[in-house]
Amino acid sequence: MDSLKLSTILLSLLSLATITQAQDPKYLVYSCPDTTTFTRNSTYQANLNRLLSSLSSNSTRNNINGFYNVSAGKYPDEVYGMFLCRGDVSNSVCRNCVNFATKDVLQKCPIGKVATIWYDECELRYSNRNFFFSAEYDSSVSFTNINCVTVEPERFNKLVASTLNNISTRAASAPSGDKKFAVQQANYNSQILYTLVQCTPDLSTSDCRRCLEYAISKLGKCCDRKQGGIVIFASCNFRYELYEFYNATAAAEAVPAPPPVALSPPPASGSETRRKGEVDNALFNCLVAI
Repeated sequence: MDSLKLSTILLSLLSLATITQAQDPKYLVYSCPDTTTFTRNSTYQANLNRLLSSLSSNSTRNNINGFYNVSAGKYPDEVYGMFLCRGDVSNSVCRNCVNFATKDVLQKCPIGKVATIWYDECELRYSNRNFFFSAEYDSSVSFTNINCVTVEPERFNKLVASTLNNISTRAASAPSGDKKFAVQQANYNSQILYTLVQCTPDLSTSDCRRCLEYAISKLGKCCDRKQGGIVIFASCNFRYELYEFYNATAAAEAVPAPPPVALSPPPASGSETRRKGEVDNALFNCLVAI
């Protein structure tokens, strides 16, 4: 009886651990223009369901570098779709995020022919037109950290821009099919700046670089003096923070990073963080179309 009770307890704890590990991904934002919709129970919807099923099933593969694209059906009802997982996340986190996204996107965009949904861990996208192998940066969204840099903010802004530009070149130059992903740390006073950039692996070197350049050009509008920020396009994105928001060990295994960039310390001075309205567990305070 005691052995049976112990086995039951162990199985319960194992089940609880499994549930805890499979947490829902951290939702960021979605987009589905209401100008392109489909009729329920139509051929397009059937093809979309097939496509989402294919994306979900292929997210379990270990040899795709966190990226997969596929189409379903024939013109005029063909659907094109893809997913992209953040370069440092594990296969299981990627799979969980994609599986969740395939269901969540239909809740948020129930009749949209075109939709994109972003989480911290992955992006899922589909459309009635072929967007493979092309960079798209006609619209973007951004988030910023609620905290501001108060000690030499202009110097901090320059460090963010230069570090992002540096790793953009590295990410873009990755061979075709490899992860177009890079991270970099930089020393800022007594803190460490963490930066990350990523493109979809189907982009050419020039298209990835151009997409990231355009994203970085948004820094002044979205993220001036902010301790952290994200700019997201359909084909690329960047993020920076003064805390480790990615798995540095996994990121180094995915794409080896150079040593941290050093920045000479400024004269000592006091600082006080200015706060704005708080959203998303006090991490971000704005979502802006730019």
